[in-house]
Amino acid sequence: MLLASPRSYMLLSVAAAVATILLKTWAWRLTGSVGLMSDAMESGVNLVAAIGAFWALTLAAKPADRNHHYGHFKAEYFSSGLESVLIVAAALAIIFAAVGRLQQPQPLEQLGIGLAISLLATALNGLVAWVLLRAAKRFHSITLRADAHHLLTDVWTSFGVVLGIGLVKVTGLTILDPLIAIAVALNIIITGWRLFHETASGLLDRSLSDDEHRVLEQVLASYETEDIRFHALRTRVAGSRRFVSLHVLVPGRWTVQAGHDLCEQIEKEIAATLTRTHVLTHLEPLEDPSSWDDQGFRWEES
Repeated sequence: MLLASPRSYMLLSVAAAVATILLKTWAWRLTGSVGLMSDAMESGVNLVAAIGAFWALTLAAKPADRNHHYGHFKAEYFSSGLESVLIVAAALAIIFAAVGRLQQPQPLEQLGIGLAISLLATALNGLVAWVLLRAAKRFHSITLRADAHHLLTDVWTSFGVVLGIGLVKVTGLTILDPLIAIAVALNIIITGWRLFHETASGLLDRSLSDDEHRVLEQVLASYETEDIRFHALRTRVAGSRRFVSLHVLVPGRWTVQAGHDLCEQIEKEIAATLTRTHVLTHLEPLEDPSSWDDQGFRWEES
């Protein structure tokens, strides 16, 4: 399934969230299970998060302008940050409801049809998560990846709920229902924390991954000779975009045109090797000692 843009996939996620909310709420109303209620609440978080992600992707797709010279790519982190907060809020609400049910246990009804409906919703979430993961790789989108992983967490959570409710049906121990809901909530909190950590790393200009750095160094190594050196290599990730800057050192006798042509070639090869990468080079004379003194942030060392 190939759609034109990340936003198209988020609309798919919105539609799936609405469908699963309806299905899981129906299952909860049929059975009275607080475990199934917690599952339905998590799907509600999915819906709000998907709407927020659609807005963030719309903003991130805007081109650079006078006030945002590097574009709007970091807007994707707003949606993942919002999603992490909503996840934790939903988990706390589930725990509150589950504690009340622990104090006043209630029998569950129509478990067979309720569990069947829940499994149908789970299958739908699993399918959409698989589609979003493929799209995330295609577009290099943290927003699509975050939403896909959230849906996958929802899938495993739902399987846990269904298994637990099945045990209630077999054993008759209604206390298992709120205990399952609390376990679901704790799992949701862990997911929220991981997502928050990834969001914070992105906002703090996280560098490229080790694998991507190795690829980048291999490209540079293919150009390196006694007359061509590199240093001050710096990278960062902003949403679906990568940014690379480096200093290119060549003999001072080279013409400006020769140095420019080399930098252009290097920039193009890096951009072709690491897709969605913006490359900035700075040309320096190899034999000038001051060229070797600017590998760090000198303006911060004073």
